[in-house]
Amino acid sequence: MSLINEYRATEEAIKELQERLKNLSQDDKLQKELEFEGKLRKLMGEYSKSLRDIIAILDPEVKAGKAPRAAKPAGSKRARKVKQYKNPNTGEVIETKGGNHKTLKEWKAKWGADTVESWATLLG
Repeated sequence: MSLINEYRATEEAIKELQERLKNLSQDDKLQKELEFEGKLRKLMGEYSKSLRDIIAILDPEVKAGKAPRAAKPAGSKRARKVKQYKNPNTGEVIETKGGNHKTLKEWKAKWGADTVESWATLLG
């Protein structure tokens, strides 16, 4: 898309959004909701209460029904195995659990990922 076409499309989208915003701002339901939100925030500030405090007051079962975050099943994440790579060209040996190793990346860039993976030995 040329730059001028992109400019025109953006300009048209802005016009559509401005029209939509104008229609929303004239909606009585929106005005009532905004008024309610403003009064609620003012009241919350007056009593130093947060939104969580309000939810806890209005619906105390919400917090009780929530499962704690730390209650994840143990062993759900598989531990990575250590791999040892021995470069036959230089004799250099590296051990890593992941592919985010600086030297390993350099080797893969120089000799190719498939070749470097063929140098790997699984240690456990």
